[in-house]
Amino acid sequence: MNTERFALASGFAPASREDWRTLVDGVLKGAPFEKLIGKTYDGLRIEPIYLRAKDIAPVEGRAPAAPWQIMQRIDHPDAVTANRQALQDLENGATGLALVFAGANCSRGFGLDQTPDAVAKALKDVHLDAGIGIELQIGTHGRKAAIHVAEYVKSVGLDPAICDIRFGLDPLGACALRGRSPYTWDEIVRTVASSIEGLVTLGFRGPFAVSDGRIVHDAGGSEVQELTFVLACGVAYLHALEAARIPLDEARSMIYARLSADADQFLTTAKFRALRLLWARIESACGLAPKPLFIAADSSWRMLTRRDPYVNILRATIATVSAGIAGANAITVLPHTSALGLPDAFARRVARNTQLVLLEESNLAKVSDPAAGAGSIEALTTELCEAAWRSFQEIENAGGIFAALQQGTFQAKITATRRAREANLAKRRDPLTGVSEFANLDEGAAAVLKVTPMALPPSVDQKFVFDALPPMRLAEPFESLRDRSDAILKLGGARPRVFLANLGTPTDFTPRATFAKSFFEAGGIEAIDGAGVTDPAELALAFMGSGAELACLCSSDKIYAERAEISAQALQQVGARHIYLAGPPSQFEAAFRRAGIGSFIHVGCDALATLNAAYDWIQDPKISFG
Repeated sequence: MNTERFALASGFAPASREDWRTLVDGVLKGAPFEKLIGKTYDGLRIEPIYLRAKDIAPVEGRAPAAPWQIMQRIDHPDAVTANRQALQDLENGATGLALVFAGANCSRGFGLDQTPDAVAKALKDVHLDAGIGIELQIGTHGRKAAIHVAEYVKSVGLDPAICDIRFGLDPLGACALRGRSPYTWDEIVRTVASSIEGLVTLGFRGPFAVSDGRIVHDAGGSEVQELTFVLACGVAYLHALEAARIPLDEARSMIYARLSADADQFLTTAKFRALRLLWARIESACGLAPKPLFIAADSSWRMLTRRDPYVNILRATIATVSAGIAGANAITVLPHTSALGLPDAFARRVARNTQLVLLEESNLAKVSDPAAGAGSIEALTTELCEAAWRSFQEIENAGGIFAALQQGTFQAKITATRRAREANLAKRRDPLTGVSEFANLDEGAAAVLKVTPMALPPSVDQKFVFDALPPMRLAEPFESLRDRSDAILKLGGARPRVFLANLGTPTDFTPRATFAKSFFEAGGIEAIDGAGVTDPAELALAFMGSGAELACLCSSDKIYAERAEISAQALQQVGARHIYLAGPPSQFEAAFRRAGIGSFIHVGCDALATLNAAYDWIQDPKISFG
């Protein structure tokens, strides 16, 4: 057998960036090359092509070839049911449990009671000494939950030192999320330090405090803003422990981080890698030899959709891949129905198996930092590090993260990023499959458990009140429109409709008719396709038979110049309440508007505003849109 390797590319000259650029310039035909350069919400450049980075060492993360912990979220309010879920998850491949308590920073309206009885029931028959990772997700009164878990471990006779428990103390995250604090920073420092000292005295090895970037991510913040918050909180907790006279070498092992992982694969991977490099820089500044920070990952809440929720499975898979190859130590995948309510057994199984397949079949953890040397990832990692370090220094110069929150400067930057996201979502520049793009008006309802979200009593006696960082979901504005459509369907038996007034031949109208259908159905307005016609009378008859109140002309610019005005007049005469034209305004805009065309829909227009306005034209006496 001839084992000599056959080089398939041996007959071709090596390609260079200049060769590629020559080909690209030919396609651009004089258009500026800058059109191909993307920008993140931090203003970082994303080039269309990168050269391989040379002499790059892998970023140290998990132990070589070690899998990450497969965490499953335990947040059912009934502790017995929560225990049943936990045991089922562990028996079927999960290697860790995230115990979410009521009122936790990202509890989403559910969670365990913070009582000894609830803790004991939830952890019944869970072998905490068998290498199972336990992560506590707690809120403003989370110290009680941490104490109850510690007491449970002692009560069942386990050695705390062999239990892998991350206690999740995070008062700064709670302050940022809620925009208030009942304590001064000095009081928070003493509380955090005393809580950790107490747990250490009991024999637990931690880590104990978490620097949680989900707060910023969920609020619509950018990658740099999330990294800044994690660094600033981590350093604040280091200061708190140092003030308690805990040596820094011990203190750093008492802190871990949590980041959100979303469907932007490259940015997510670069963000996780950047955090490790940034934290190593902080350790070096403290005179310590860097060692890998424990980083937990949660799949993004803000990317989840209530509509077409099965697309969330794909989003979560990309997020898991992104965090996994970047060296995350533990990953929690939010089930695909989480935005609808408390997930059922099927959704939990899919979330668990997403990680199992990637680990057991794709062997995703076998290579340490496989992105090392990839030009795009290395460039993004470096840019994120530089921008986040500058931002972190601004926070430190302001007196630390608590002072920055009081001043409101940090929240203002996140709010600006959130508004930029919302503007791009409204214009469908940041598409959401199944929601703002390719909406399915006939989708069936996904099942969730029949558990009512809990309403916690309001907090009182707040010494400090400042701007909060409430969570968002990107899909919510479009989902609200779909809800309006569902209400009309339920009461009247039919959805709002728009008639696609297709002019000419399929070659003329198909591209814009396809665009218009996706555009309107993203807002819950059913698009009724008309056959291609040129006769205004025939078009008017087709409109009257469609049952629609709205009409949208769809064709080519050439046909519009010839037929748009007369077609619009015909539609107006037979009762079209509002007429759209699929395409940007042209030199004929004034004439088109005189003929009755009221709106132009096209790539880059404000789809959300246009769709909201469409409901003002829909007449149904039984529906109130107040």
